[in-house]
Amino acid sequence: MYTVEIRDHVMIAHSLAGKAFGPAQNLHGATYVVDVAFMRRQLDGNDIVVDIGLAQEVTKRTLAALNFRNLDEHPDFAERRSTTEAVARWVFERIREAIAAGDLGGAASGIERLRITLHESHVASASYEAEVGGA
Repeated sequence: MYTVEIRDHVMIAHSLAGKAFGPAQNLHGATYVVDVAFMRRQLDGNDIVVDIGLAQEVTKRTLAALNFRNLDEHPDFAERRSTTEAVARWVFERIREAIAAGDLGGAASGIERLRITLHESHVASASYEAEVGGA
């Protein structure tokens, strides 16, 4: 499997309800370093996985919907906690939609799998990975 991975970051605020989250139950900020890995078995006609420039543009646009936002007030997290894992899945869904819409170019239709990794710090991260055709 070939993989191209790009990186960006996003700054959010949120709180995580529930005893399991200890002090993170209080409103706090997080800066996530976000890695998006695009995977496919065969390279396209240009011998690439994806146009890196388009991948960066789509990722930046996706993260802009969260950047400097309080996720406690974001409608997509109204019914669920905005844990790092849940945010990774949210990013996955938006990137998958962008691939289907052709926003990463026609050759991106060959992308089979995505992995979204959110790094909370240099020692902790969470990911969501699935086939692009299903989740």
